[in-house]
Amino acid sequence: MVNYTEYDLQQAINAVADGQSVKSASLDWGIPRSTLQSRLLGHESRKEAFASQQRLSPVQEEHLVQWILVQAAVGLPPTHGQIKYFVQRILTVKGDNQPLGKHWITAFLKRNPSICTQRALSRESARINGATTEVIKPWFNYLHIPEIKAIKPDNRYNMDEAGIMEGQGENGLVVGSSERRALQKKFPGSRAWTSFLECISATGVTLPPLVMFKGKSVQQQWFPADLRPFQGWEFTATDNGWTTDSTALEWLQKIFIPLTTPSEPKEQRLLIMDGHGSHETDEFMFLCYEHNIHVIYLPPHTSHVLQPLDISVFSSLKRAYRKYLGYLNSLTDSSPIGKQNFLLCYQKARKDGLTISNIKSGWKASGLWPVNMAKPLMSRLLLENSNKAKKTAPEIQQTPVFTQQWAQDSSQVLWSTPRKASELRDQIQIFTKLDMDQSTNKLLFRKITKGFDEKDSLLAAAERQVDLLERQLEAARPKKRKKVRTSPNSKFANIEAIQLAQIAANGVEIGEDDEEELDEAGSEKSCIEVQF
Repeated sequence: MVNYTEYDLQQAINAVADGQSVKSASLDWGIPRSTLQSRLLGHESRKEAFASQQRLSPVQEEHLVQWILVQAAVGLPPTHGQIKYFVQRILTVKGDNQPLGKHWITAFLKRNPSICTQRALSRESARINGATTEVIKPWFNYLHIPEIKAIKPDNRYNMDEAGIMEGQGENGLVVGSSERRALQKKFPGSRAWTSFLECISATGVTLPPLVMFKGKSVQQQWFPADLRPFQGWEFTATDNGWTTDSTALEWLQKIFIPLTTPSEPKEQRLLIMDGHGSHETDEFMFLCYEHNIHVIYLPPHTSHVLQPLDISVFSSLKRAYRKYLGYLNSLTDSSPIGKQNFLLCYQKARKDGLTISNIKSGWKASGLWPVNMAKPLMSRLLLENSNKAKKTAPEIQQTPVFTQQWAQDSSQVLWSTPRKASELRDQIQIFTKLDMDQSTNKLLFRKITKGFDEKDSLLAAAERQVDLLERQLEAARPKKRKKVRTSPNSKFANIEAIQLAQIAANGVEIGEDDEEELDEAGSEKSCIEVQF
């Protein structure tokens, strides 16, 4: 097996040229003496010897490699298919119309180690061109304005909108029969789009979300029977499922301002967000002015570098949503994912994605708190940074692992009663390494382990069956269409209003107490507010 490189061979040749003996140079660089002597006599290297058998000449490959490096530097790295297409065009000019071999790309990359296959980070061209050092550096001057600089981290907030396709689950590898050529995986057929507004502070505080469905009005049948996990959430419906001017204004009035009121009324607040049109209306800006809220808009097409929610929160949130959707899909046999199941999966995903550590790491990585302009300027998402060569990791020294004398150390083992199969299995591994010959005891432990494993399997199957039956029961219940009643002055529906709509849809009479709750759930005023 060859344990040297062409570089080592060249170094050995240079050493001989400097006066070192062939025997000494071959030993120093790990080169067989016969190989070194043949190269000194003028024999070709392996690469040069087989160059005539390559489809492209070494010069043509060098030009192709340089073109690939330039394309990657400008943000347009070619795919394997594009490279093969260009090579085929070059060969056609030479009169070679034979198709490329199946493993040509692999051999081409092996011959040219300066390029390699990597997973591309897909970004819109406007984002790649917009997030530059020239754009980011001047923008950070806003954060150094004395009034902005004096705002406490408790009063610094980032708000953004994102969306999820209700039925989009996980992509990835699956496991199945090794005798089948391909494995098909069913997925929910729902392609309805639901968006949401999230707001986080620099200290890790999360405000209740605003969920926006696509539709004319919020319907009670969109919600599960148990609404306790959604306490404090707000819901609305828009024509396209995205924020409108009135939606953004009402979010500011009903959610942000009352829930972020500082302990000291004179303290100022900072709201960082993108420059969406709904955030720049006169009413929105005046309301911020009235409540001592400073607004800073991110530069266009830079949210993937400067926005904390985009950097660390939304990616974790969507990944967790797809995970829980995959669990649900395995239970319900790919039945369409409706809004009820969307809410259940999203509620669980928020717990995984909107953690204090995730939120703080997003603020830190964006350089918005603590304020550090170097953070976004060093981001790998900037085109100029992605063109830099990566550092090679130092070689890790492997430390030898010494075996223990189990027979001598048996008295030092601290035995404990195993509470689950994993604890019992660990103790069995220790027990079987002891210098003992008690086959009966070992057999007994194996039987106990097997019993625990079978019990765990049966329990998991039973829990899965219970979940399946609960889903089927929930899906089998008849759902009546019932519009959620809201205040004439608001388009938001809260949990109390949804609960009363569900009660009305089930045919239960609403008492006076419930009527009072309905009035309070919509708004403090039951009349239409007219301003002159």
